[in-house]
Amino acid sequence: MTTSVSGTASTTVADSKRQPPGLGPLGWLRWAWRILTSMRTALILLFLLAVGAIPGSVLPQNVVSVDEVDQYFREHPDLAPVLDRLYFFDVFSSPWYAAIYLLLFVSLAGCVIPRGLKHARAVRARPVRTPRHLQRLPYAAKFSTDADTETVLARAREVLKGYRIERYGDSISGESGYLREAGNVLFHFALLALLLALAAGAFFGYRGNMLLVEGDGFANTLPSYDAIYPGHWTNTDRLEPFTIHLDDFEASFIEEGDLRGQPASYVADITYKDSPEAEEQQHRLEVNHPLDVGGVQVYLLGHGYAPEFEVRNPEGDVVFDQAVPFLFRDTASFISDGVVKVPDTGGEELGFSGVFLPTAAENDSGELVSSFPGPENPMVTLEAYRGDLGLVDPQSVYQLQTSKMEELGESRAMEVGDTWELPEGAGSITFTGFSDYISLQTNRDGSRPFALGAAVVAVAGLLLTLFVRPRRVWVRVEEGEDGRSRVVLAGLGKTEVAADNQEFHELTTRLAARLRDETDDNPDSAPPESMTTRE
Repeated sequence: MTTSVSGTASTTVADSKRQPPGLGPLGWLRWAWRILTSMRTALILLFLLAVGAIPGSVLPQNVVSVDEVDQYFREHPDLAPVLDRLYFFDVFSSPWYAAIYLLLFVSLAGCVIPRGLKHARAVRARPVRTPRHLQRLPYAAKFSTDADTETVLARAREVLKGYRIERYGDSISGESGYLREAGNVLFHFALLALLLALAAGAFFGYRGNMLLVEGDGFANTLPSYDAIYPGHWTNTDRLEPFTIHLDDFEASFIEEGDLRGQPASYVADITYKDSPEAEEQQHRLEVNHPLDVGGVQVYLLGHGYAPEFEVRNPEGDVVFDQAVPFLFRDTASFISDGVVKVPDTGGEELGFSGVFLPTAAENDSGELVSSFPGPENPMVTLEAYRGDLGLVDPQSVYQLQTSKMEELGESRAMEVGDTWELPEGAGSITFTGFSDYISLQTNRDGSRPFALGAAVVAVAGLLLTLFVRPRRVWVRVEEGEDGRSRVVLAGLGKTEVAADNQEFHELTTRLAARLRDETDDNPDSAPPESMTTRE
């Protein structure tokens, strides 16, 4: 019994010594690196990058239009905060999108660089040696000729023009189609360059949004922007010193048919200067036709209306007289909401919450709506408040804080020129007219030419990959029993077998014809005999 236990214990100890060790930290790192740098992982990450960009295309983005994001919050008060916590309104600057982007870059670099080095070695290497059994290849054909070995191989070199040739004894080996793999490597390196260019644009460039009312100007300084998104390495103290002045804006809409109310054109006539010392220049700004000034692209995104008001205090003094941009609810009617803040009245502060209707009309329920986005019958309705505007605290110019204010009442629908005498002798407000405003976006991205170049190179590499066919051809000369030279031509393609075999057969026929012209071969002799042709 003792011996049995001892033997079992000894066997267990021996087995434990023979068990393979675990991977260990270094082994797990190698395994993770192999998984990350595989082409399958790169494709998955590229797919995730495309899927992650979908919310940035479907939902409004802060970097494009803060107004549209605010409108989405108003229309979806429950859903919008959840999406905001997930960075769905700042998709392309979100941590999760940056993580996918960085992993994709590392994956491509780890995959493409070794592949490029391998291809460089393959290009410098000699073509492979002639196989021993050529008849086993997908295409093989033979024929006999009176030409000697040197003549046959010399004519074979001429026929295989465009192939890289290497001689091995009484045979030659030819390879063609190296550009296919070169195109593949070029495509992936261009994709890496494109990712680098996009990253450089995000780090060194900036985007900014602003509203510009007709007759007003804009200087490219940080305080002039409604919203600006600089890159991590952008010096916002040294922005390009250009200025823009909006001289005139004209929006036209389709007036008839099923598309009534749809925008037909937005055109802004502007005056700009590259720098304070430069001469003024004129430019007509249109959608998708940006102005390039000082290396910054200025885009016309949209437009809206800025009602003009004149406010008088109880003594009759004018304390406010200017246009106020209102934000539209939708582009179908351009019903717009806005606020008027009058902090300096010589007494209590005044605030107004208003609705602007470009073409006011009553619907079937008797409600006042806008039936057309163009200003055919402009009206405005106002709610007046008196008290503390709370301007000591940061607040949006498009929101009115009424917690410390007293409501004075609501006006009737006011046409241009109408005056509303405020209750309790608080003064008056006159709707004097309206102006158009445009929403602009500035974009500085010095990497755009590099990104375009990388995209062109990527397309070129992809075309090479699709249309170049790698092929290998071998020609061997053997002495036949009748003393004539027996020529065997075999080919191997890596793409379409039928197309490759057709090309190999043409090479065989051409070689046989050249040898027949140089020798006394019978012109009526049998054509090359195909030993193997697989499709």
